[in-house]
Amino acid sequence: MKFAITSKGDQASNSLADTMREYLLDFEFVSDEEEPDIVISVGGDGTLLHAFHRYYKRLDKTAFVGVHTGHLGFYADWLPNEVEKLVIAIAKTPFQVVEYPLLEVIIRYLDGSRETQYLALNEATIKSSNGTLVIDVEIRGEYFETFRGDGLCISTPSGSTAYNKALGGAIIHPSIEAIQVAEMASINNRVFRTVGSPLVLPKHHTCVLRSVNDTGLQLTIDHLTVVHEHVKSIQCRVANQKVRFVRFRPFPFWNRVRDSFVADK
Repeated sequence: MKFAITSKGDQASNSLADTMREYLLDFEFVSDEEEPDIVISVGGDGTLLHAFHRYYKRLDKTAFVGVHTGHLGFYADWLPNEVEKLVIAIAKTPFQVVEYPLLEVIIRYLDGSRETQYLALNEATIKSSNGTLVIDVEIRGEYFETFRGDGLCISTPSGSTAYNKALGGAIIHPSIEAIQVAEMASINNRVFRTVGSPLVLPKHHTCVLRSVNDTGLQLTIDHLTVVHEHVKSIQCRVANQKVRFVRFRPFPFWNRVRDSFVADK
């Protein structure tokens, strides 16, 4: 089996990554940074996001597992003192692979010359690069509303505990194939009106956003920030691809939610 290890970059994470690499090589695994079968992320959720985007073209061949060296995350479920146990599990135990849905974002331009596609593990956000965002929202090919405000956040179930939650969105179990649209500081008065609540769209529903003004749009795709000009539309839907995580033991999602947001520290 071929493996790759990504590290947060701090001393503790780098040391742990080096130790795991030595252990796996002792078990006659092959280190392959280009075409790994398994990617071990050492750090936190942000480290795994970087790993996901590095290997997003290999999602059907590469599975991820996370070791957290900082704050408890939703993707990194192994502790530093469990590294030997994890390595032995990788080497000796047939592992289960669980698949979670992703967000596909397709940018189309006014001149019709090309398209730009992104995949997001957590979320995508759309803002105007010049003032208030004014954008028409279509769902399943029909006009739904005109949004005016700071921006929109479209999240995956896995990302529903991140920025989406801070915007008042619902927490969705990552096994559910859906995306969620949450508003950022919408303008609601006697003239302008939005639904004012997060929208949860199933896999077969596509959301298309059309900017009312030909102004630059600032998009974030997880940790990446890009600006697009002369955008005709932004299409958001559940992607056909899925992210694959290695599981050697139960990973109770609601326990992690409780521990992260409810339980006493």
